Amino acid sequence: MSEQTIATLSEEVRASWQRFLDEVEPLRPDLYRYCRHLTRTPWDAEDLVQDAMAKAFVTLGTVFRDLPGRRAWLFRVASNLWIDRVRRARLEASLERDEDEAAVDPQAAREAAGTLFSALSAQERAAIVLKDVLDFSLDEIADALSTTVGAVKAALHRGRGRLAEAPSDSPAQRAPRAGVLDAFCAAFNAHDLERMTALLLDSAVVEIVGVVTEYGPDAAKDPRTGSFAGSLGPLTFDDRGGVGPELLVGYLGGPPRCEARPYRDATVLLIWYDHEEGPRVRGVMTLQTAGDRIATLRNYFFSPDVIAEICTELDVPFSANGYRYWP
Repeated sequence: MSEQTIATLSEEVRASWQRFLDEVEPLRPDLYRYCRHLTRTPWDAEDLVQDAMAKAFVTLGTVFRDLPGRRAWLFRVASNLWIDRVRRARLEASLERDEDEAAVDPQAAREAAGTLFSALSAQERAAIVLKDVLDFSLDEIADALSTTVGAVKAALHRGRGRLAEAPSDSPAQRAPRAGVLDAFCAAFNAHDLERMTALLLDSAVVEIVGVVTEYGPDAAKDPRTGSFAGSLGPLTFDDRGGVGPELLVGYLGGPPRCEARPYRDATVLLIWYDHEEGPRVRGVMTLQTAGDRIATLRNYFFSPDVIAEICTELDVPFSANGYRYWP
């Protein structure tokens, strides 16, 4: 396959993906709420949302029959993904108990297993969230869980009977090294792109969740497309996209400021922007480190549900940027 063919396909897929996201955007808040009730953290919830939309998008190209209602169908995709994760977590947890050596990344398995080994089974928990939180009908729940109305009724009955005993504590999260966080904030606030990218491992992954994934420092600092380069400037909107004008009311312009804040058992980076009513958070980042370098950086700039949850819990003012960057 030639580079030109790949470039053309990339443009076509990107355009189709954006049309798909435009179509499902009204469902995003409810989908996040659903995933958040299933998972233990906002990061896991947003991961499940992103994976569900990606899976649904790919599935469209392989379906030759009429799909059910888009709401039930999208929730079915999310439900199946989550149930599969729970099953894998059970297997990983079992292997971890049976083996003396540590798993490569036991933290992720333990967090998923914490959900699995609560009082509710995967299907019971999904059914209760769909019914009691999102007010799905029994028929819609059956569609979303690929089962029958009778099975849904049974899952609701069992789950509600055991819900009071379900554990509610959240597992501890592994925090990145404070020195790396401080160094990143200092470089960000100095608008020093070279210092920021020097903190990245050569194999680092930098992601604006749901928008772009970059591999290595050069991609992140590219002056035309790099997320680091873009994050240091004021919020704009032009023919390439950005934050819609309707979401910039009261924004004063100027560069943002980065601040590290404790959040539960972890640390997050809050990205502040000046507004008429005072500074407001419009971005949240998380880091994973390897020694004194950054291995993974995730920017939730276009994840308004995550920003709202984090900032509400931290009691800081915030503004949303919407779900998309394109015009």
